[in-house]
Amino acid sequence: MPINIPKQLPAGEHLRQEKIFVMEEDRAKTQQIRPLNILVCNLMPEKEKTELQLLRLLGNTPLQVNITFLNTATYESKNVSKSHLELFYKTFDEIKHRRFDGMIITGAPVERMEFEEVLYWQEITTIMDWAKVNVTSIMYICWGAQAALYHQFNIGKYELPKKCSGVYSHVITDLTVDLVRGFSDEYVAPHSRHTSVSIDEVRAHPDLHLLSYSDDAGVFIVQSKDNKHIMITGHLEYDATTLRDEYERDIAKTDNVEMPVNYFPNNDPAQEPKNTWRAHSHLLFYNWLNYYVYQETPYKWDFVEENIEFHI
Repeated sequence: MPINIPKQLPAGEHLRQEKIFVMEEDRAKTQQIRPLNILVCNLMPEKEKTELQLLRLLGNTPLQVNITFLNTATYESKNVSKSHLELFYKTFDEIKHRRFDGMIITGAPVERMEFEEVLYWQEITTIMDWAKVNVTSIMYICWGAQAALYHQFNIGKYELPKKCSGVYSHVITDLTVDLVRGFSDEYVAPHSRHTSVSIDEVRAHPDLHLLSYSDDAGVFIVQSKDNKHIMITGHLEYDATTLRDEYERDIAKTDNVEMPVNYFPNNDPAQEPKNTWRAHSHLLFYNWLNYYVYQETPYKWDFVEENIEFHI
């Protein structure tokens, strides 16, 4: 089934070239079907790249998916045109009256700052609190995952001695959990961050389930026991060349930059990196959309008894 996106969204042409089934809004409205409504709060600086990465994964399932992009009102992005945001993004005030089946909060280049120092921290916490009532399941990526662990479960982050950058091997703690159904016993995934969270604190928390970790990169997949919150501390959505782009960006700023580990063939930056995590990327998003969104969301939100009110 298709993924429904705005007609002129630049990512659309790339998705069509990759044979991802894309349907524009006008045609989608003519179909008698209940699509999943997914809200993407995109905090990444290069928004168009992140749009393509996430849409590629959300569009490769049997489910029809409507996408709404959310941007912060309290901070204006500097790496994307204002016209792009005006055409394809909403602010929280424009969508807070709606219900969504799923939501993704991405990473952000603010991890070295204390959470409360981030200009849009109050707005993000408001969105997270709103989502607990108005969204069936929320996936948080990288900084988004650390923000959720801090705000929802009181688990802070700490700065690493050096940047965690590269492709790391991970293990699964419980293969019977739907989110990791079909995963290999060991698999690889990219990380790119300066901070981490305590694996002991995650394991000890009564409301959390550590599903996957790396001996070298630490905590990776954490799920709340009510299935509401899915926290991914790395970047399974990354393209093959994303870590290379970040590495080249960093060495243009300073000489003291270490090469991403387990990434370039023969540790040679002149060689083209390979995507060795693609299958598990698709599997993770497929499992989330199916088991945590589609199987759990009400067919009609209007019929849900509202036991909790959210006040802004």
